[in-house]
Amino acid sequence: MAKILLAGESWISTTTEYKGYDSFTSTKLEIGCEALLMALQRLGHEVTHLRAHDVPEHFPWTKEELDQYDVILLSDIGSNSFALSNSVFTEGKPTVNRLELLKQWVLDGGALMMAGGYLSFGGFEGKAHYHGTPIEDVLPVKIAPYDDRVEVPQGISPKVSKDNQISAALGKFPVILGYQEVSPKENSQILMTVDSSPLLVTGHAGKGRTLAYMTDIAPHWASQEFMEWENYGEFFSRCIKWLSGDLEAI
Repeated sequence: MAKILLAGESWISTTTEYKGYDSFTSTKLEIGCEALLMALQRLGHEVTHLRAHDVPEHFPWTKEELDQYDVILLSDIGSNSFALSNSVFTEGKPTVNRLELLKQWVLDGGALMMAGGYLSFGGFEGKAHYHGTPIEDVLPVKIAPYDDRVEVPQGISPKVSKDNQISAALGKFPVILGYQEVSPKENSQILMTVDSSPLLVTGHAGKGRTLAYMTDIAPHWASQEFMEWENYGEFFSRCIKWLSGDLEAI
């Protein structure tokens, strides 16, 4: 099974409580990918989770470090976290461009997946900012330079657009509550759609494979129905297997 590095899908929340004249503040680390981590591990994959606040300093700095993994999964983590380490932002020192490093790793045969969210693709207010980056160069979709979210609070059902082994025989997909609007690149394969927009797209970049999944792996875009779906883990496991060369998508 695949060895995966999942970067992102965590956040730190600060709450201020006011009790009459007095107030106090509490801080909590929250993990958004616990269900996915457990599902993939249960299906035999080895997953390392690099939390969002650790990405600027601890995401791999060399090809050798990246080569430890079969698949890199970016989920809800913006491009700034890869570009602006402490050395650059605080000390003004040049460093490795890890967006370019990741691109070259893919071109040399690596596998990259991006999942949707408020800090994926274009992102909330465009803050994920992957448009025009080396990551967009290798993903199978073109990314907007602005807020690319489509909120669907009433829920919408994904549809399989062509026969493929990733979504085959999984039954009807549960509704999702939002997604990112992107444009598929030439020679990419649109495997699933939502309201005529691409939802699951695969492609090749150099010797590597890439996959874009335009909605979230966890709430809120992943509905409770989706999270409780019996094939939740199997679907993402198949995405990973295709990326690592263990499953042909078409």
